[in-house]
Amino acid sequence: MDDASPIPEGTDKIASDRIADEALDWFTRLRNATPEDAGEAEFAAWLRQNPRHAEAFDDLEAIWGSPAFLGAVRSLPVATPAAASARRAVEPRPHARPSRKLPVRLGAIAAMLLLAIGVWQAPALILRWQADYVTAVGDRATIALPDGSSMILNTASAVALDFENGRRNVRLLQGEAFFDVRHDPAHPFRVAGRFGAVEVKGTAFSVREDGTRDTVILERGRVEVRLVVDEAAQATLEPGQQVVASANALSAVEPADPVTALAWRQGRIVFDDQPFETVLAELRRYRSAPVVVTTGLAEDFRVSGNYRTTDIDGALRSLAAAAGVDVTTLPGGILILR
Repeated sequence: MDDASPIPEGTDKIASDRIADEALDWFTRLRNATPEDAGEAEFAAWLRQNPRHAEAFDDLEAIWGSPAFLGAVRSLPVATPAAASARRAVEPRPHARPSRKLPVRLGAIAAMLLLAIGVWQAPALILRWQADYVTAVGDRATIALPDGSSMILNTASAVALDFENGRRNVRLLQGEAFFDVRHDPAHPFRVAGRFGAVEVKGTAFSVREDGTRDTVILERGRVEVRLVVDEAAQATLEPGQQVVASANALSAVEPADPVTALAWRQGRIVFDDQPFETVLAELRRYRSAPVVVTTGLAEDFRVSGNYRTTDIDGALRSLAAAAGVDVTTLPGGILILR
């Protein structure tokens, strides 16, 4: 009989987090252990302390062994030693007898989860070196520009400024920014994204950079958008319109709803009949820790809702419940949807 008392049902979040921490510690220890130091008797004692201990440990085993998670890790490009290590960690060893004690360290587990959604530190350092203003994940900042215009940066965004000698140039390095531009016909205000460039005299608009495309939405006034690689490819936007610039083309001008699309300025995210995958991708932008999905979701599951950017975890749990998906929290804030 063990001295430790079981944690009663209905315990608070602190106790739940402690159980998750202990389960991850045992998960890692058993996979690093040799038969001589496995501590299996101690592990068995820990399991007997509370049924929730076994549940937490089984959750980790299920996540680790799920085909979706293994597939995500195996699909990583082996471009760095860390990625190669993560790939090797999930591959079975030839001629090895089946065992729970896989040679995986806690750091490798965390690295795989991070690598699986593309979190790389080197680009972040370079970005900070280039930028004049940067917002962290989940943050928002309003900035007064030297010419009297204003700029609002959304989550995980960065810009570089050039306002010397009458120039009014902004380069969006990452993320999303909204500009309310002071009218000055003699000095055009220019914003360059990765693929598109915007020029205005005085207006209000947003530019969002998503890695493979730049989206420009006009709230007020009039803007000219051109393709960086082909200045002949141009589009003029009127209020309530948007255009998308990609590597080789500008899209057709389309209607946009600035109230919905730019609700982030008031700390909200609004969805209107959007696929779950689209909603999940948007919510991930506001969360520093990974959200890993290890289960398939119904293709016809769509979402409409209005969520606070300060409570992304609440939004994720609400959506997971609606989709019939379980949520597991790991140390470090990692969420697993399965």
